[in-house]
Amino acid sequence: MKALEIATLQVNIGYRCNLACKHCHLAAGSSRTEMMDRGTVDEVLRALSISPINILDITGGAPELNPNFRYLVKEARKLGRKVIARTNLSIFQEEGMDDLPRFYHENDVDLIASLPYYLENNVDRVRGIGTFRKSIAALQKLNSLGYGKGTGERNLNLVYNPPGALLPPAQNTLEYEYKRELKDRFDISFDRLFAITNMPIGRFREFLARTGNLEKYMHALVCAFNHRTLDDIMCRHLISVRWDGTLFDCDFNQALGLTVDSSVPAHIRDFDFARLSARLIAVDDHCFGCTAGSGST
Repeated sequence: MKALEIATLQVNIGYRCNLACKHCHLAAGSSRTEMMDRGTVDEVLRALSISPINILDITGGAPELNPNFRYLVKEARKLGRKVIARTNLSIFQEEGMDDLPRFYHENDVDLIASLPYYLENNVDRVRGIGTFRKSIAALQKLNSLGYGKGTGERNLNLVYNPPGALLPPAQNTLEYEYKRELKDRFDISFDRLFAITNMPIGRFREFLARTGNLEKYMHALVCAFNHRTLDDIMCRHLISVRWDGTLFDCDFNQALGLTVDSSVPAHIRDFDFARLSARLIAVDDHCFGCTAGSGST
């Protein structure tokens, strides 16, 4: 399978996180020290400046914990690029982070915010006691700044992950439930919901193996394979950059150390848009997570 384009440069600027979620494919957490330095951030910005890539997608860990995060956002916006930040919402409650909603607003950053469910017990069971209330407060603040209003500007999209060894339900149905429940309970609105399949890698794979569910889960993914998802899976439309500048086909391959094909540049300093846009994609059994059901990316 080959890439179709590079519409998005997805940059993981570090594995440090204020949470340690059970389904995290990168095993991010507070003890992780991997962090993108200013020199590599500048290489990312150079790659953007010399290519037609219009979208910068910043992820982590909690990307906001990288000291160079705001610099990257501001400089990418100066280049006229659309910036997406992936946030866990609870980060807004950490020391020195209370101004993040205003920063996002002032720099027109679109947000993809992880909220495993719309009920407190479900979220706290995955992320720790008190996480849900912090997330709700963050969403209310973002709404007050104009996020999630369905205008096409300052988009606020949420991400759902199944609580265990299950495939996600139909995304449209779940989105309706989220919008109804969050509006009725907390007067919160958002734009889209993305239902993401838990990938059988990292902490989640360890959980599956520990509970004796790995073979059963992999069988469910294979049986749910849908060939119609192949044109739209993320690896065919983006390139992933690790904190040290190494290039991957996606964030999941990054977690496994599966770098881009040896025939193309493997580091952001050698970025070649034309060659990378037509590269062969490295695949393994975890890829069934992106092609199950209606697709997961």
